[in-house]
Amino acid sequence: MSPAEPVDLLAAADPLAALAAAAPDDLLAFRTAGTGGRPRTVLRTRRSWLESYPHVSGLLGISGASRVWVPGPLTASMNLFAASHAQWAGAALVPEPDGATHACLTPSSLRTLLARQPRALSGVHVVVAGDRLTPSLRDAAAAAGARVSHYYGAAELSFVAWGEHADDLRPFPGVEVAARAGELWVRSPYVCEAYAEPQHLLRRDADGWTTVGDRGAVEDDGRVTVHGRAGGVTTAGATVLEADIEHALQQAAAGEVVVVGVPHPDLGQVVAAVVTDADDVDRLREVGRRVLAAPQQPRRWFHLESLPLTGSGKVDRAAVVRAVSRDGGNPWE
Repeated sequence: MSPAEPVDLLAAADPLAALAAAAPDDLLAFRTAGTGGRPRTVLRTRRSWLESYPHVSGLLGISGASRVWVPGPLTASMNLFAASHAQWAGAALVPEPDGATHACLTPSSLRTLLARQPRALSGVHVVVAGDRLTPSLRDAAAAAGARVSHYYGAAELSFVAWGEHADDLRPFPGVEVAARAGELWVRSPYVCEAYAEPQHLLRRDADGWTTVGDRGAVEDDGRVTVHGRAGGVTTAGATVLEADIEHALQQAAAGEVVVVGVPHPDLGQVVAAVVTDADDVDRLREVGRRVLAAPQQPRRWFHLESLPLTGSGKVDRAAVVRAVSRDGGNPWE
């Protein structure tokens, strides 16, 4: 292997060992989760992760005496980071929550574990990432005895903001966050170098600010509000953004809610809301009437018992559209 050739962590038999063997300035190749489109290959130096390790140790209280449970696949960058950070800190990686002091979960895996084993995380400091952690899910985990931390980041950006839940995020140490026309931009030492595919260009300006297109805002008190990746639904000639609608509805949802565009024979697409708690339909329909513009209001509502997930534990939006476009889902007009 030439010095300039990136270390492909997905091709490695043991991604954690390959990462540990890399020099600080070696390029590492990761894949994005693909929830906002086709997966891309991200190139970053090992140093861009190493520099954040001490901050994560401080925020989570991880030391050589800690025992860390990372149940998700190491092909997902959030899980590989958690495992490699534990290794760097001298902590032990454990195969189950029993006896763990720390854990790394997505919101979906946290929700499932709380439903199946309500006390499994008692006394465990859980870091939740990969998707939005609602205050209600954080409260449910706390009621089960867990301590919860949450962060927003991306494979390209690494850490951006940290807090207890999605409404309590502030810039991660060493990170600057700004909102430009409703889009979040980041400047930090943890950002990747580039995409490997020549057809993809990382959006970066001359001053070192980078964006992956997530929508959000930076509030006057410094909190970072993340709406999500900007996906558009064009219906009856108007284009609305799924992330903006989803953010408005999530505030009042008891379960999970995802907004997608579904095919319509006359309008091209219509906005659809998919919920995991059927009782949310009437409540969220009323919220939509109050806070959303007419083109943003979901025309169709579906109930799915659970949302399909990608291999990394994030909501698979394409699979959601397929599920509700079949006869499976229970629709409300």
